[in-house]
Amino acid sequence: MKAAFKWLFIILLFSALAAGGYGYLQYEQFIKQTVPETAPKRFEIAKGSSIRQVARDLEQQGIVKPAWQFQLLAKITKQDTKIKAGEFAIKPGMSAQDVLDHFVSGKTISYSSRIIEGFVYKDLVASVKADENLVQTLTDDDYANIMQRIGSEEKSPEGWFFPDTYNYPRGTTDLEFLKRSHQAMKSFLNKEWEQREAGIPLKTPYQALILASIVEKETGVPEERPLIAAVFQNRLKIGMMLQTDPSVIYGMGERFEGNIRKSDLRRDTPYNTYTRKGLTPTPIATPSAEAIRAVLHPEATKALYFVARGDGTSHFSNSYKEHRRAVVKYQLNGNAKAYQGDK
Repeated sequence: MKAAFKWLFIILLFSALAAGGYGYLQYEQFIKQTVPETAPKRFEIAKGSSIRQVARDLEQQGIVKPAWQFQLLAKITKQDTKIKAGEFAIKPGMSAQDVLDHFVSGKTISYSSRIIEGFVYKDLVASVKADENLVQTLTDDDYANIMQRIGSEEKSPEGWFFPDTYNYPRGTTDLEFLKRSHQAMKSFLNKEWEQREAGIPLKTPYQALILASIVEKETGVPEERPLIAAVFQNRLKIGMMLQTDPSVIYGMGERFEGNIRKSDLRRDTPYNTYTRKGLTPTPIATPSAEAIRAVLHPEATKALYFVARGDGTSHFSNSYKEHRRAVVKYQLNGNAKAYQGDK
């Protein structure tokens, strides 16, 4: 009887050793395997997924298998509770440990969307709606009341979204995107306002935003922004009308068909700076960072006028007489009789 137990023990011992050896060899093969060329190039981990679910999905998609060994690897390395949710890039040749480390790093696939300087709000809305990378959740009514939806106290959305290229993970909503852009504009504007030049005729950051939007639409070449900002501020200081065409165009709305007529300059709207003194009620576009800085740090000049030369640059004048000559030269091909500015 004792001999029988002895042989049974020996058999069980060798069986356990053999099983252990086989398991070890299997694990060694698992560790050495790499992601095949045929595997999907992207893998998504949903929020709240367990390591068991992740391992099963990896096996089903032919990325890493078997699932139980990936799960075992995660437990051995104490990474089973550290994986992040999101969409991850998977490259052929990655080992199981590489894949696991990638999930723990949280380096998800990044998408990008851009807000362009000079956009008016309706253009911004159209670009967000057309963006396939963003999850679309907002209705037309939401867009009409977007400042309330993003938790802002501002009334008008015009000019309040910072122009930039934004990177974000899969699943980002249109509302989250706009909240981020709005916060970026608020932070940038307030920071720059604190460093503003002494003596500028602007009382609030919002006034700076309004004037920056006008400068943005009036600028032909970037380096002239501080000069154009100075011209408008010089006019504000002496109570002179800004007389800027982009504000008139904004006030015309859908009536604008590509050209401004004399009657348009005379038709009064809250945005007609030929009929009303001071700044417009709201920004007229999305100003760039450079336009905001130009407004808060204008060029030192006495210029009150500028006119386009036709090559993107402008001619700046201190007096109306000088400005008249510049208009005749650059806009009327030297024909002084065609000048209409005095009428």
